[in-house]
Amino acid sequence: MTGLRLGPLLRYVDGESAGTATIWVETDRPCTAEVRCEGGAHGSSRTFLIAGHHYALIPVTGLTPGTTVAYEVLLDEVRVWPPADSPFPPSVIRTPAAATQGTGTPGTGTPELHVSFGSCRWASAPVGEPDPVGPDALHTLAAALTADPGAVRPDVLILLGDQVYADETSKATRRRLAGRRDLAEPPGAEVADFEEYTYLYDESWSDPQVRWLLSTVPSCMIFDDHDVIDDWNTSASWLAEMRTKPWWQERILSGLMSYWVYQHLGNLSPAELAADKLYAAVRAESDGTERLREFAVEADADPACVRWSYRRDFGRTRLLMVDSRAARVLAEGHREILDPDEARWVRDQALTDPGDRDHLLIGTSLPWLLPPLVHDAESWNAALAGGERGPRWARFGEKLRRAADLEHWAAFPTSFEKLADLIAEVGSGPDAPATVCVLSGDVHHAYVAEPLWRTDQPRSRVAQLTCSPVHNSIPLSIRLGFRFGWSRVGRRLGRAFARHGRVAARPVTWGKTGGPWFGNQLMTLTLRGRAARLSLAQVREGDGEPGAAARLVTVDERELAP
Repeated sequence: MTGLRLGPLLRYVDGESAGTATIWVETDRPCTAEVRCEGGAHGSSRTFLIAGHHYALIPVTGLTPGTTVAYEVLLDEVRVWPPADSPFPPSVIRTPAAATQGTGTPGTGTPELHVSFGSCRWASAPVGEPDPVGPDALHTLAAALTADPGAVRPDVLILLGDQVYADETSKATRRRLAGRRDLAEPPGAEVADFEEYTYLYDESWSDPQVRWLLSTVPSCMIFDDHDVIDDWNTSASWLAEMRTKPWWQERILSGLMSYWVYQHLGNLSPAELAADKLYAAVRAESDGTERLREFAVEADADPACVRWSYRRDFGRTRLLMVDSRAARVLAEGHREILDPDEARWVRDQALTDPGDRDHLLIGTSLPWLLPPLVHDAESWNAALAGGERGPRWARFGEKLRRAADLEHWAAFPTSFEKLADLIAEVGSGPDAPATVCVLSGDVHHAYVAEPLWRTDQPRSRVAQLTCSPVHNSIPLSIRLGFRFGWSRVGRRLGRAFARHGRVAARPVTWGKTGGPWFGNQLMTLTLRGRAARLSLAQVREGDGEPGAAARLVTVDERELAP
């Protein structure tokens, strides 16, 4: 009998006409995967083969707006989900009412949209084993929803990078790696190929609570560096050095291939999938491995040939998920975090149909607004590495850039300014949205920052909302460093760096209006009409009673208004 190896993951749910959804599965052999819903909605798809693994993305049609329907997954006509002994509530597809946003709250009139987000998630520790970094926020959210099925749940979960850690593997994964190769040889205990990437997704998505959560809450994903390797695409010099390593080619190709299969496909709508030539080609082959590998070779050689960024509309809320890793231009003197075509696409999507949006969300794994000291240090470093103070300072700048991870938006000053200009333009017109929020992670703490433009302030409320990690370590050095980065002394030191690097004045200034908060955590935006409310929930360990479960505790809540 065919088995369900991983999934189901509920990925896309139509936020406008509400008639379609997609569900991703991995099976243990070729089969026809089918989804059947209460009320008659259904879909089926034949699996496709990549590197010995079988996958399907099942388009579900016939969903009724404004409903919540349970579904089951069948493989070759045999039900495999939910398991017969499942302790969890039924997996469901919740669809928004037509021409509105969100799933709505009965009796309250205007529907609400609940958007939860975060980044940087090590897999949960196996059941019964101590967790060195504390309880997982996704695991804890799933447990809370299981205990109270009527509780408000996210309408969408946005995962902003580092869904897996190719360069920081667990003991269990290292044991699997050691079973197939010598870990004394590079890349050591890091993953080396597609098969080893599958171990990471097995570990990350097979935790029972997280597996159920991802089966019933739609998700949007984008990669960050650890999905491939720490500091991926820091600079041209970094990339040139990596390409000399004998294991790098297989690592980057496998990283791109696995991301396409496990994350990227589910970001697309059924219409986008139907128009995707690569997806059609892979499915048409008895084994799509070589076709996908050819694509990865081309994407690595010319990142501009593929677009990983995408758009989702949830009624009158637009989400732009921006690739701030693979789309970079790295040549000194021309450094951009987005290549020209990518930048034009982001601009077009942000400015299209302005009167149809109440909120614009820009998802980028890396924060646009950092603590001021960190921002100025990165801008100073970019100037040094670009030769502003001569060749000796340039060599020092490149060494420092790699050693201190100085590769955020601030390290690409032209791109930082272009995003500032775009946000101001979006937020200043007569049809400006009520809010423009930049959602980010990466930096292992959470904060809210709000900018002030040196010229006219946009009508929209603009905020940088950073939430990280979902489940990871927060060393004392990070806590102290980022607290200092927000301080007055840190600001003065940052300005000194900027003067030394002859860095031009920024188009915006900003201040921290919330945080920093440290811990495993999730942020949630609740959007209703033109109103927006932000909350931050952190995981708290059990209360000391034997067997006491971790719980999510709201530590900050605030209104965001124009």
